[in-house]
Amino acid sequence: MHVIEGVQPEELALGAPAAALGANDWFDALFREHYPRIVSLLTRLTGNRGQAEEIAADAFSKLARRPLLLQNDESRTAWVYRVAINAGLDAVRSNSRRRRTEEAAGAEQLRSGSGPDVLEEMLRRERCERVRGVLSTMKPRDAELLLLRSGGMAYREIAQALGVQIGSVGTLLARAEREFERRYRSRYGDDL
Repeated sequence: MHVIEGVQPEELALGAPAAALGANDWFDALFREHYPRIVSLLTRLTGNRGQAEEIAADAFSKLARRPLLLQNDESRTAWVYRVAINAGLDAVRSNSRRRRTEEAAGAEQLRSGSGPDVLEEMLRRERCERVRGVLSTMKPRDAELLLLRSGGMAYREIAQALGVQIGSVGTLLARAEREFERRYRSRYGDDL
């Protein structure tokens, strides 16, 4: 039986017959293997586990609605990672108002003298926001590469998730890292 955080298959597929999903054991296997990893990546990207779970569930929901378009596990895996990470990048781009509100609240808390832990937390959040901001300006594939690698994925796993040749992952990753550093430095100076 397909279950995503208590959601039944008919809800997941938005009306698709449960029998149609039941015949596809590939979905269960793909979900069990990749959902936790995708949520982890999206949590680091968005900074919000709840939002990450929603985005991941939505990506798997979309996959469940289009199983015939993707004929093998490799293309399904690459597709679900791509959809999830792109949605995560979109969420980062659209969260600027929330960020401004949190920063204002944090500054107010610091002014009220809440102590050094508050300052350290604010600095950590600022660094995370800077990284998210730079990632959101990069080409999706470059951002995907960096996120997958930072999530501890091996080159083989990255190649499978993105649908690229394993031999090209190192080169693509090195280019993405250089581009990230260039964009970060141009935006924030040498304060890495």
